[in-house]
Amino acid sequence: MPQRTSLADADCSIAQALDVVGDWWTLLIVRDTARGVHRFDALQQELGVSRKVLTERLRLLVEADVLAREPYQDRPVRYEYRLTPRGRALLPVLIALQDWGDAWVLGEGETMATTAESSKEAARVHALVGTRLPELLVPDHDGAPRDPVADATPYTVLYCFPGAYARQDAYPPGWGQIPGASGCTLESCTYRDRWAEFTEAGATVHGVSTQRPDEQRAFADAEGLRFPLLSDAGLSLTAALRLPTFRAAGVSRLKRLTLVVDRDRTIHEALYPITDIEASVRTALTTVRRLSAPA
Repeated sequence: MPQRTSLADADCSIAQALDVVGDWWTLLIVRDTARGVHRFDALQQELGVSRKVLTERLRLLVEADVLAREPYQDRPVRYEYRLTPRGRALLPVLIALQDWGDAWVLGEGETMATTAESSKEAARVHALVGTRLPELLVPDHDGAPRDPVADATPYTVLYCFPGAYARQDAYPPGWGQIPGASGCTLESCTYRDRWAEFTEAGATVHGVSTQRPDEQRAFADAEGLRFPLLSDAGLSLTAALRLPTFRAAGVSRLKRLTLVVDRDRTIHEALYPITDIEASVRTALTTVRRLSAPA
């Protein structure tokens, strides 16, 4: 890859960063490895790039310590490409680009915590049905690493929400004016009140937001939640599934959506956009009951 920086750019972090990840294919490779695509042939199939170009870009990313090359087969030796800590630090950049694209390229530039049913981002979420959630860990509201997918029950309901706080004065300024942002307390409390029904139907419930674990803990205690909230502050789950976000108070927030995932990590339902919170909880419960019913 030709060097694009000049001596005049030596102290510009933007120029220096673009020298590592400014190529078209490079960020798309980072995007797909975050989604759980780690092997050369799978990356080539996803990207539709030539073997020569992919080989060169992977070499550069390994040299830049964005990807690590790890053997998964001995004879012959074959490798997987996985994000390093330096590579995972690029996830907020990817999410910011996706958010900008959803709002300003595919949308009208409005800050929203929801979307139209006919939007491209809604189609992206609906296309998750039938795909698998990559293996990853995120902190729960006690700060302990936890798999978003439970192995103790056949199904997991992941309801993603923008943010919920123990005190009203903790919400970001103008929160109530962002379309779709309000209703997170109602959503969590509705799942709390129907938690026993989900358990009886064979499902674990996890709430997910990009809030810090201590903020989630305070909210869970205040509302008496009977299930864990998961913190995707590092955006690993968001990047893995390309979940839609918006920014408020300088933080990327998940838009409201619900996924029903089985023990093998396959997504069976993707509810988005959610315009009626209580109806979405009923739909999630109906989905779990249908999936759990004897054939």
